[in-house]
Formats: sequence, C-alpha cells, structure tokens
Amino acid sequence: MSKVKYYYDPESLSYKKIERKKRTTLKYAFIFMLASAFFGFIFVFIANQYVETPKERALKRDLQNTLLQFELLNKKMAQAEIVLANIADRDNTIYRTYFEANPIPDEQRRAGFGGVNRYKNLEGFNNSKLIIESNKRIDILQKQIVVQSRSLDEIAKLAAEKEKLLEAIPAIQPVRNKDLTRMASGFGMRSDPFTKVRKMHWGMDFTAPRGTPIYASGDGIVERADNSASGYGNHIRIDHGYGYVSLYAHLYRYNVRKNQKVKRGDLIGFVGSTGRSEAPHLHYEIFKDGQRINPINFYYGSLTSEEFNKLLEHASLENQSLD
Repeated sequence: MSKVKYYYDPESLSYKKIERKKRTTLKYAFIFMLASAFFGFIFVFIANQYVETPKERALKRDLQNTLLQFELLNKKMAQAEIVLANIADRDNTIYRTYFEANPIPDEQRRAGFGGVNRYKNLEGFNNSKLIIESNKRIDILQKQIVVQSRSLDEIAKLAAEKEKLLEAIPAIQPVRNKDLTRMASGFGMRSDPFTKVRKMHWGMDFTAPRGTPIYASGDGIVERADNSASGYGNHIRIDHGYGYVSLYAHLYRYNVRKNQKVKRGDLIGFVGSTGRSEAPHLHYEIFKDGQRINPINFYYGSLTSEEFNKLLEHASLENQSLD
C-alpha cells in the first residue's frame, strides 16, 4: 500500500492531501523506464566490452591456439626449407656433377604457381593473409620435394649406369704380377722381332710361361674366341660396352666361348705363343670406339703405385716387341 502524503495550506491553516495527477505519474514512469533502459544499455555495452562469456573465452583460446600452431608450422617450414636448400645444393654441386648431369636451375626448383588464384577460398577472414602465406609456402615446399625426388631418381639411374661402366672398363692387368717373367714391350714404336724394322706396336706384351692364367680385365661379353685374325693366333676379344673392347692374343688355349658373359677377374685363357709370336707371352690391346689406346692407363684396379711406376718404366722402353 502506497504512502499518503500531505502538505500544509497556510490559507486554510490545515493539512491537505497531495493529489498526484495521472499525467505526472505517467511522465515519471516514462522517465524511469528511459533511465533504466539507458543504464541497462550502458551496462550491457560495458559487459560486452570488458566481460567475456564462457563461449567467448573458449573461442578466444581456440584462436590463440590456432595462431600458435600456425607460428610453429611456419618455424617447421623454415627448417624444412633450409634442409631442402642444402640437399638441392649438394644435388647440383656434388651428385649431378659427379654423374655428369646438368644442374637443376633455382628458378625451376623454387617456381611458384601462376594462373588461377589457388587461394581465393581463403580470402575474407581475419587471418587470411597468414593462412594464405602458409599455404603458399607448403605448396612450394611440396613442389620442391617433387623436383628433388625426381632428381634423385635420375641420380639413382645414373649411379647404376656408372657402376656398370666402372665394372665394365678394363681396369686390371690381365696377367698377375707374380706370374710374370717380365713386361716385354709397351705401346708405341718398337722394333719388329722378325723384320727388325721399327713399327707401331699397338698393345703391351707380358712375358710369362706357357699355360700362365689370363684374366678378363673387365665385365663384358666374349665377342671372339678363335684364331682367324692374322698374326694374333688364338685370341679372345671381349666387348665391355660403352665403346670398350679388350684383346688377348697368342693364347695356348681358351677357357671361354663366344657370346659368354664374363666378369672382371674371370679366368678366360692361358698364355701361349700361337700366331706371329717369337716366344710365350700375352699380347694385350684395348680399343675405345674402334681406336686402339694405350693399356697402361687402365691398371688402376690391380696395381699399387710402386708396381704401376715400375710397369710404366718398362713399357716406356723402346725395345723389341715379341710379335
């Protein structure tokens, strides 16, 4: 029940009841409601600005965690870029150089993506720039990895081919040092044992007793094992591939047949003195792309430096050949 209020009337010298007009009541009510709404709005505004709801706090934590994860991702990408750059440098300056392959240009390794905007669907967000840049770096890294992977595949093939080449090149002395009587004659102008006229001697003569083992100087396929070539007597030709052919002449007998595959160090025949020969020895020649070359440069697989120097000294003497 509302309180009744009075006022003192000096004319009538009495107290009279205060009568509030309805209009005034409505006015005060309107002012009260307006003030309440105003202060309520101020409260809500302040609350929205400075007071977080549980949902807002959760969203804020998620956003902070996302930004942290992006920062960590960018650091990992930076580390991956450094590692990949190091691999690319070694690939160009070591691996591809060793296997005689052209280096891959940096423009090809680090090329971006032209044409259509690949990241349009990532635009329009608060952190679009961060997200787009991270996606660009990931895409470029993926492309670099693909380029490097293909390069390593190529290097693996080249390495396998190089290994075959190294196994095929005639790289050992066909007669072991312990079986040699002496190195009779080398590659170059020598005195013919029959005519005594100086002429070109196209191989090296290794003096050894009849029946001394002869070994294949590299992997290959026996091209010939016969005595139908003039002057060579019983002889063997091995096709090593890559343009290399080795010839072993004046054999006592064979230990291989035509079209047989041989490995470096396989026993292929025995020293003799067949054909145009003055004494038991092995006449040894090497061909490269159809041209005879000096065998002295191909003994790195079986001789020490001292043995090679001694062989080189004897091979350089302009003495008489044995065939």
